[in-house]
Amino acid sequence: MDALTRFFWFCSGVHQSTLEKHPTEHNKYVGIGATIFFTGLFAALSGGYAMYFVFKGDTAAVLFAIFFGLLWGLAIFNMDRYIVSSINKNSSSGKQIAQATPRILLAIMIGMVISRPLELKIFDKEIKERLKVSYLNNQRSKIDTLNKAFTNKYTIELNKLNESKAQRDSLASGIKSDRQKLNFEVFGTKTEETSGIMGYGPYAKRKEEELKQREQNLDSLNSDVRRMENFVDGRKQFDGLLSERLYTGKQLDSLSSIAGFADRNWALGQLSFNTDGTRDTTTALAVTFIGLLFIFFECLPVFVKMMSSRGPYDRSVENVEDSQIHTSLKDRDYEISVTDGVHDTRVSTEIDRQKRKLTGQVPFSNHEHLED
Repeated sequence: MDALTRFFWFCSGVHQSTLEKHPTEHNKYVGIGATIFFTGLFAALSGGYAMYFVFKGDTAAVLFAIFFGLLWGLAIFNMDRYIVSSINKNSSSGKQIAQATPRILLAIMIGMVISRPLELKIFDKEIKERLKVSYLNNQRSKIDTLNKAFTNKYTIELNKLNESKAQRDSLASGIKSDRQKLNFEVFGTKTEETSGIMGYGPYAKRKEEELKQREQNLDSLNSDVRRMENFVDGRKQFDGLLSERLYTGKQLDSLSSIAGFADRNWALGQLSFNTDGTRDTTTALAVTFIGLLFIFFECLPVFVKMMSSRGPYDRSVENVEDSQIHTSLKDRDYEISVTDGVHDTRVSTEIDRQKRKLTGQVPFSNHEHLED
Protein backbone atom coordinates (compact mmCIF):
# COMPACT_ATOMS: atom_id res chain seq x y z
CA MET A 1 0.00 0.00 0.00
CA ASP A 2 2.87 2.37 0.75
CA ALA A 3 4.34 1.79 -2.72
CA LEU A 4 0.92 2.31 -4.33
CA THR A 5 0.39 5.49 -2.33
CA ARG A 6 3.75 6.88 -3.42
CA PHE A 7 2.98 5.94 -7.01
CA PHE A 8 -0.25 7.94 -6.96
CA TRP A 9 1.61 10.81 -5.27
CA PHE A 10 4.01 10.72 -8.19
CA CYS A 11 1.05 10.78 -10.58
CA SER A 12 -0.34 13.89 -8.87
CA GLY A 13 2.99 15.69 -9.25
CA VAL A 14 3.45 16.61 -5.56
CA HIS A 15 6.68 17.22 -3.68
CA GLN A 16 6.69 13.96 -1.75
CA SER A 17 9.12 14.89 1.04
CA THR A 18 6.95 17.91 1.86
CA LEU A 19 3.68 15.96 1.60
CA GLU A 20 4.95 13.30 4.03
CA LYS A 21 4.92 15.91 6.81
CA HIS A 22 1.16 16.38 6.48
CA PRO A 23 -0.76 13.08 6.91
CA THR A 24 -4.15 14.80 6.52
CA GLU A 25 -3.27 15.62 2.91
CA HIS A 26 -2.20 12.10 1.88
CA ASN A 27 -5.59 10.78 0.77
CA LYS A 28 -6.44 13.91 -1.20
CA TYR A 29 -3.38 13.60 -3.40
CA VAL A 30 -3.79 9.83 -3.69
CA GLY A 31 -7.24 10.53 -5.18
CA ILE A 32 -5.89 13.19 -7.53
CA GLY A 33 -3.05 10.93 -8.66
CA ALA A 34 -5.40 7.97 -9.21
CA THR A 35 -7.68 10.15 -11.34
CA ILE A 36 -4.74 11.22 -13.49
CA PHE A 37 -3.51 7.63 -13.80
CA PHE A 38 -6.86 6.22 -14.92
CA THR A 39 -7.35 9.10 -17.36
CA GLY A 40 -4.05 8.12 -18.97
CA LEU A 41 -5.11 4.44 -18.93
CA PHE A 42 -8.36 5.22 -20.76
CA ALA A 43 -6.38 7.31 -23.23
CA ALA A 44 -4.04 4.35 -23.86
CA LEU A 45 -6.98 2.01 -24.49
CA SER A 46 -8.65 4.54 -26.77
CA GLY A 47 -5.51 5.28 -28.78
CA GLY A 48 -4.64 1.60 -29.09
CA TYR A 49 -8.13 0.72 -30.29
CA ALA A 50 -8.05 3.52 -32.89
CA MET A 51 -4.63 2.44 -34.17
CA TYR A 52 -5.78 -1.19 -34.34
CA PHE A 53 -8.47 -0.20 -36.84
CA VAL A 54 -5.99 1.86 -38.84
CA PHE A 55 -3.77 -1.21 -39.37
CA LYS A 56 -6.51 -3.85 -39.17
CA GLY A 57 -5.68 -6.79 -41.42
CA ASP A 58 -1.93 -6.28 -41.04
CA THR A 59 -0.04 -8.99 -39.15
CA ALA A 60 1.60 -6.30 -36.99
CA ALA A 61 -1.67 -4.49 -36.20
CA VAL A 62 -1.66 -5.62 -32.57
CA LEU A 63 1.95 -4.50 -32.07
CA PHE A 64 1.24 -1.11 -33.63
CA ALA A 65 -1.85 -0.75 -31.43
CA ILE A 66 0.05 -1.61 -28.23
CA PHE A 67 2.96 0.71 -29.08
CA PHE A 68 0.78 3.68 -30.03
CA GLY A 69 -1.60 3.04 -27.11
CA LEU A 70 1.26 3.17 -24.61
CA LEU A 71 2.76 6.23 -26.29
CA TRP A 72 -0.57 8.07 -26.38
CA GLY A 73 -1.45 7.10 -22.82
CA LEU A 74 1.92 8.31 -21.50
CA ALA A 75 1.57 11.58 -23.40
CA ILE A 76 -1.89 12.25 -21.93
CA PHE A 77 -0.71 11.16 -18.47
CA ASN A 78 2.26 13.52 -18.58
CA MET A 79 0.10 16.39 -19.84
CA ASP A 80 -2.53 15.87 -17.12
CA ARG A 81 0.17 15.60 -14.47
CA TYR A 82 1.67 18.90 -15.59
CA ILE A 83 -1.75 20.59 -15.78
CA VAL A 84 -2.70 19.61 -12.23
CA SER A 85 0.68 20.24 -10.61
CA SER A 86 0.97 23.69 -12.22
CA ILE A 87 -2.22 25.04 -10.61
CA ASN A 88 -1.05 27.19 -7.70
CA LYS A 89 -3.43 26.84 -4.74
CA ASN A 90 -1.68 29.72 -2.98
CA SER A 91 -2.98 32.16 -5.61
CA SER A 92 -6.33 33.93 -5.47
CA SER A 93 -9.47 32.22 -6.80
CA GLY A 94 -9.54 34.46 -9.86
CA LYS A 95 -5.92 33.70 -10.68
CA GLN A 96 -6.53 29.97 -10.22
CA ILE A 97 -9.47 30.15 -12.62
CA ALA A 98 -7.33 32.09 -15.10
CA GLN A 99 -4.62 29.42 -14.78
CA ALA A 100 -7.11 26.58 -15.17
CA THR A 101 -9.18 27.97 -18.09
CA PRO A 102 -6.74 27.15 -20.93
CA ARG A 103 -5.99 23.83 -19.27
CA ILE A 104 -9.71 22.97 -19.08
CA LEU A 105 -10.11 23.84 -22.78
CA LEU A 106 -7.17 21.58 -23.55
CA ALA A 107 -8.68 18.86 -21.38
CA ILE A 108 -11.98 19.16 -23.30
CA MET A 109 -10.16 18.70 -26.61
CA ILE A 110 -8.24 15.71 -25.23
CA GLY A 111 -11.48 14.24 -23.86
CA MET A 112 -13.13 14.50 -27.27
CA VAL A 113 -10.17 12.76 -28.89
CA ILE A 114 -9.95 9.85 -26.46
CA SER A 115 -13.73 9.35 -26.25
CA ARG A 116 -14.31 8.78 -29.98
CA PRO A 117 -12.57 5.40 -30.37
CA LEU A 118 -14.26 4.08 -27.22
CA GLU A 119 -17.63 5.25 -28.53
CA LEU A 120 -16.92 3.32 -31.73
CA LYS A 121 -16.43 0.16 -29.67
CA ILE A 122 -19.52 0.73 -27.53
CA PHE A 123 -21.77 1.15 -30.59
CA ASP A 124 -19.94 -1.47 -32.66
CA LYS A 125 -23.05 -3.56 -33.50
CA GLU A 126 -25.15 -0.53 -34.52
CA ILE A 127 -22.27 0.86 -36.59
CA LYS A 128 -21.93 -2.40 -38.53
CA GLU A 129 -25.64 -2.44 -39.35
CA ARG A 130 -25.52 1.17 -40.53
CA LEU A 131 -22.44 0.40 -42.66
CA LYS A 132 -24.22 -2.54 -44.30
CA VAL A 133 -27.09 -0.29 -45.35
CA SER A 134 -24.64 2.32 -46.62
CA TYR A 135 -22.56 -0.18 -48.61
CA LEU A 136 -25.68 -1.73 -50.14
CA ASN A 137 -27.10 1.67 -51.13
CA ASN A 138 -23.77 2.74 -52.59
CA GLN A 139 -23.51 -0.45 -54.65
CA ARG A 140 -27.08 -0.04 -55.90
CA SER A 141 -26.35 3.57 -56.81
CA LYS A 142 -23.16 2.53 -58.60
CA ILE A 143 -25.02 -0.09 -60.66
CA ASP A 144 -27.76 2.40 -61.52
CA THR A 145 -25.14 4.94 -62.60
CA LEU A 146 -23.38 2.39 -64.81
CA ASN A 147 -26.65 1.30 -66.39
CA LYS A 148 -27.63 4.90 -67.07
CA ALA A 149 -24.27 5.68 -68.61
CA PHE A 150 -24.44 2.50 -70.71
CA THR A 151 -27.94 3.37 -71.92
CA ASN A 152 -26.84 6.85 -72.92
CA LYS A 153 -23.75 5.49 -74.68
CA TYR A 154 -25.54 2.80 -76.72
CA THR A 155 -28.97 4.37 -77.20
CA ILE A 156 -29.18 3.58 -80.92
CA GLU A 157 -28.16 -0.06 -80.51
CA LEU A 158 -30.53 -0.62 -77.58
CA ASN A 159 -33.46 0.98 -79.41
CA LYS A 160 -32.78 -1.16 -82.44
CA LEU A 161 -32.62 -4.28 -80.23
CA ASN A 162 -35.93 -3.41 -78.57
CA GLU A 163 -37.58 -2.81 -81.95
CA SER A 164 -36.34 -6.15 -83.24
CA LYS A 165 -37.62 -7.91 -80.13
CA ALA A 166 -41.01 -6.23 -80.54
CA GLN A 167 -41.19 -7.33 -84.20
CA ARG A 168 -40.14 -10.85 -83.27
CA ASP A 169 -42.73 -11.14 -80.53
CA SER A 170 -45.44 -9.72 -82.78
CA LEU A 171 -44.52 -12.09 -85.61
CA ALA A 172 -44.34 -15.09 -83.28
CA SER A 173 -47.76 -14.22 -81.86
CA GLY A 174 -49.23 -13.91 -85.40
CA ILE A 175 -47.70 -17.23 -86.47
CA LYS A 176 -49.17 -18.93 -83.44
CA SER A 177 -52.62 -17.52 -84.17
CA ASP A 178 -52.45 -18.46 -87.87
CA ARG A 179 -51.21 -21.96 -87.02
CA GLN A 180 -54.27 -22.42 -84.85
CA LYS A 181 -56.55 -21.25 -87.69
CA LEU A 182 -54.84 -23.68 -90.06
CA ASN A 183 -55.48 -26.53 -87.67
CA PHE A 184 -59.14 -25.54 -87.44
CA GLU A 185 -59.37 -25.56 -91.26
CA VAL A 186 -57.70 -28.98 -91.62
CA PHE A 187 -59.81 -30.61 -88.88
CA GLY A 188 -63.07 -28.99 -89.99
CA THR A 189 -63.64 -26.67 -87.05
CA LYS A 190 -66.10 -24.01 -88.13
CA THR A 191 -65.18 -20.38 -87.34
CA GLU A 192 -65.68 -17.01 -89.02
CA GLU A 193 -62.39 -17.49 -90.88
CA THR A 194 -62.58 -21.23 -91.69
CA SER A 195 -64.87 -23.23 -94.00
CA GLY A 196 -65.69 -26.01 -91.52
CA ILE A 197 -64.91 -28.73 -94.09
CA MET A 198 -62.39 -31.31 -92.89
CA GLY A 199 -59.44 -31.90 -95.18
CA TYR A 200 -56.24 -30.40 -96.51
CA GLY A 201 -57.66 -28.20 -99.26
CA PRO A 202 -56.31 -25.33 -101.35
CA TYR A 203 -56.94 -22.78 -98.59
CA ALA A 204 -55.01 -24.88 -96.08
CA LYS A 205 -52.11 -25.32 -98.49
CA ARG A 206 -51.92 -21.61 -99.11
CA LYS A 207 -51.97 -20.90 -95.38
CA GLU A 208 -49.25 -23.49 -94.90
CA GLU A 209 -47.00 -21.77 -97.45
CA GLU A 210 -47.58 -18.38 -95.83
CA LEU A 211 -46.75 -19.78 -92.39
CA LYS A 212 -43.48 -21.31 -93.63
CA GLN A 213 -42.45 -17.96 -95.12
CA ARG A 214 -43.29 -16.12 -91.92
CA GLU A 215 -41.45 -18.71 -89.84
CA GLN A 216 -38.37 -18.14 -92.00
CA ASN A 217 -38.73 -14.42 -91.33
CA LEU A 218 -39.05 -15.20 -87.62
CA ASP A 219 -35.85 -17.26 -87.71
CA SER A 220 -34.07 -14.37 -89.38
CA LEU A 221 -35.36 -11.96 -86.73
CA ASN A 222 -34.28 -14.33 -83.95
CA SER A 223 -30.83 -14.48 -85.50
CA ASP A 224 -30.65 -10.68 -85.62
CA VAL A 225 -31.85 -10.38 -82.03
CA ARG A 226 -29.24 -12.90 -80.79
CA ARG A 227 -26.51 -11.07 -82.69
CA MET A 228 -27.50 -7.72 -81.20
CA GLU A 229 -27.85 -9.25 -77.71
CA ASN A 230 -24.35 -10.72 -78.00
CA PHE A 231 -23.04 -7.30 -79.00
CA VAL A 232 -24.79 -5.59 -76.07
CA ASP A 233 -23.59 -8.26 -73.61
CA GLY A 234 -20.04 -7.83 -74.91
CA ARG A 235 -20.26 -4.07 -74.39
CA LYS A 236 -21.67 -4.61 -70.89
CA GLN A 237 -18.78 -6.93 -70.08
CA PHE A 238 -16.29 -4.41 -71.45
CA ASP A 239 -17.85 -1.52 -69.46
CA GLY A 240 -18.01 -3.56 -66.26
CA LEU A 241 -21.77 -3.89 -65.90
CA LEU A 242 -21.82 -7.67 -65.74
CA SER A 243 -19.19 -7.78 -62.97
CA GLU A 244 -21.19 -5.48 -60.70
CA ARG A 245 -23.70 -7.24 -58.48
CA LEU A 246 -25.52 -6.31 -55.29
CA TYR A 247 -23.63 -7.47 -52.21
CA THR A 248 -24.75 -10.66 -50.50
CA GLY A 249 -25.23 -10.92 -46.75
CA LYS A 250 -21.82 -12.54 -46.26
CA GLN A 251 -20.12 -9.86 -48.35
CA LEU A 252 -21.76 -7.11 -46.30
CA ASP A 253 -20.67 -8.78 -43.06
CA SER A 254 -17.10 -8.97 -44.34
CA LEU A 255 -17.06 -5.34 -45.53
CA SER A 256 -18.47 -4.00 -42.26
CA SER A 257 -15.94 -6.02 -40.24
CA ILE A 258 -12.92 -4.60 -42.09
CA ALA A 259 -14.27 -1.05 -42.32
CA GLY A 260 -11.69 1.62 -41.58
CA PHE A 261 -11.72 4.29 -38.89
CA ALA A 262 -13.15 6.96 -41.20
CA ASP A 263 -16.12 4.79 -42.28
CA ARG A 264 -16.88 3.76 -38.71
CA ASN A 265 -16.62 7.34 -37.49
CA TRP A 266 -19.04 8.43 -40.24
CA ALA A 267 -21.46 5.64 -39.30
CA LEU A 268 -21.32 6.68 -35.63
CA GLY A 269 -22.38 10.18 -36.65
CA GLN A 270 -25.21 8.72 -38.74
CA LEU A 271 -26.61 6.83 -35.75
CA SER A 272 -28.17 10.10 -34.63
CA PHE A 273 -30.50 9.88 -37.66
CA ASN A 274 -33.00 7.28 -38.81
CA THR A 275 -32.79 5.75 -42.27
CA ASP A 276 -35.57 8.10 -43.46
CA GLY A 277 -33.52 11.15 -42.42
CA THR A 278 -35.44 12.01 -39.24
CA ARG A 279 -33.56 12.66 -36.02
CA ASP A 280 -33.12 9.69 -33.66
CA THR A 281 -33.19 11.61 -30.37
CA THR A 282 -32.55 8.60 -28.12
CA THR A 283 -29.40 7.44 -29.88
CA ALA A 284 -28.17 11.02 -30.36
CA LEU A 285 -28.48 11.69 -26.63
CA ALA A 286 -26.73 8.41 -25.80
CA VAL A 287 -23.76 9.24 -28.06
CA THR A 288 -23.61 12.81 -26.73
CA PHE A 289 -23.71 11.85 -23.05
CA ILE A 290 -21.07 9.15 -23.48
CA GLY A 291 -18.80 11.73 -25.12
CA LEU A 292 -19.54 14.24 -22.34
CA LEU A 293 -18.75 11.58 -19.75
CA PHE A 294 -15.23 11.07 -21.12
CA ILE A 295 -14.74 14.83 -21.47
CA PHE A 296 -15.76 15.30 -17.84
CA PHE A 297 -13.48 12.46 -16.80
CA GLU A 298 -10.57 14.14 -18.59
CA CYS A 299 -11.37 17.47 -16.89
CA LEU A 300 -11.86 15.80 -13.51
CA PRO A 301 -8.22 16.10 -12.30
CA VAL A 302 -8.30 19.86 -12.90
CA PHE A 303 -11.70 20.18 -11.21
CA VAL A 304 -10.55 18.14 -8.21
CA LYS A 305 -7.44 20.30 -7.77
CA MET A 306 -9.47 23.51 -8.08
CA MET A 307 -12.23 22.34 -5.71
CA SER A 308 -9.79 21.21 -3.03
CA SER A 309 -9.19 23.71 -0.26
CA ARG A 310 -5.82 25.19 0.54
CA GLY A 311 -4.29 22.74 3.00
CA PRO A 312 -1.15 22.54 5.08
CA TYR A 313 0.74 20.99 2.19
CA ASP A 314 0.05 24.03 0.01
CA ARG A 315 1.21 26.34 2.81
CA SER A 316 4.36 24.27 3.27
CA VAL A 317 5.05 24.40 -0.45
CA GLU A 318 4.59 28.17 -0.34
CA ASN A 319 7.00 28.40 2.59
CA VAL A 320 9.55 26.22 0.82
CA GLU A 321 9.24 28.30 -2.32
CA ASP A 322 9.56 31.55 -0.34
CA SER A 323 12.61 30.15 1.41
CA GLN A 324 14.14 29.09 -1.86
CA ILE A 325 13.41 32.50 -3.37
CA HIS A 326 14.96 34.20 -0.32
CA THR A 327 18.01 31.93 -0.56
CA SER A 328 18.28 32.65 -4.26
CA LEU A 329 18.13 36.42 -3.56
CA LYS A 330 20.79 36.12 -0.88
CA ASP A 331 22.98 34.08 -3.20
CA ARG A 332 22.54 36.79 -5.77
CA ASP A 333 23.53 39.46 -3.21
CA TYR A 334 26.53 37.37 -2.22
CA GLU A 335 27.68 37.00 -5.81
CA ILE A 336 27.20 40.72 -6.41
CA SER A 337 29.15 41.65 -3.26
CA VAL A 338 32.02 39.30 -4.11
CA THR A 339 32.12 40.58 -7.67
CA ASP A 340 32.11 44.19 -6.46
CA GLY A 341 34.88 43.47 -3.89
CA VAL A 342 37.05 41.73 -6.44
CA HIS A 343 36.47 44.52 -8.90
CA ASP A 344 37.39 47.19 -6.31
CA THR A 345 40.58 45.32 -5.41
CA ARG A 346 41.52 45.04 -9.06
CA VAL A 347 40.88 48.77 -9.54
CA SER A 348 42.99 49.71 -6.47
CA THR A 349 45.82 47.46 -7.54
CA GLU A 350 45.82 48.90 -11.03
CA ILE A 351 45.78 52.48 -9.68
CA ASP A 352 48.80 51.79 -7.44
CA ARG A 353 50.70 50.24 -10.30
CA GLN A 354 50.02 53.17 -12.58
CA LYS A 355 51.12 55.64 -9.83
CA ARG A 356 54.45 53.84 -9.28
CA LYS A 357 55.02 53.82 -12.99
CA LEU A 358 54.49 57.57 -13.24
CA THR A 359 56.81 58.36 -10.28
CA GLY A 360 59.57 56.12 -11.61
CA GLN A 361 59.04 53.39 -9.06
CA VAL A 362 58.98 50.58 -11.52
CA PRO A 363 58.95 46.95 -10.56
CA PHE A 364 62.29 45.30 -9.71
CA SER A 365 62.37 43.22 -12.85
CA ASN A 366 61.88 46.28 -15.01
CA HIS A 367 64.66 48.20 -13.15
CA GLU A 368 67.18 45.47 -13.88
CA HIS A 369 66.15 45.55 -17.48
CA LEU A 370 66.88 49.33 -17.68
CA GLU A 371 70.38 48.92 -16.15
CA ASP A 372 71.26 46.33 -18.74
